[in-house]
Amino acid sequence: MAGALGYHSTDPDRGARLCFHLKPGSYDTAGLIEVLEQVKVFYRGERVVLVWDGLSAHWSRAMRAWVAEQDWLTLERLPAYAPELNPVELLWSSLKKRELANLAGDHLADVADATEQGIHRINANPRLPWSFLAHTGLTIRPPHPPNLRKDQ
Repeated sequence: MAGALGYHSTDPDRGARLCFHLKPGSYDTAGLIEVLEQVKVFYRGERVVLVWDGLSAHWSRAMRAWVAEQDWLTLERLPAYAPELNPVELLWSSLKKRELANLAGDHLADVADATEQGIHRINANPRLPWSFLAHTGLTIRPPHPPNLRKDQ
């Protein structure tokens, strides 16, 4: 399962956006590029800064080459061994403590259904995704106004 939490830097009232992708097996670079293609559609061409951990598929040569061709996407890397800085880890924790707790499904579809219920629960509370970010201690800084240089 791959997940993303989106926070709008200049308009927090737009709310956080949550998306996830589920597939059998593990994710490799090609699988993650497919997910990112869906993220591009999900965010309808808006510029995205993606904060990723150090998973090798996130930083492979093929991934870096693909990202270099994307004008809508910027990657930032979390420090090594710092899951406490990743708001998506808190998303997974919330799902595991509620919808996925003690789930012993016979099929991947059982996990997908339970996860979708959790996603709906989290989306129904607009403060919850923001609490995941707040818990990390990270903040979102809006870009500099176009009429100011960064050194002003």
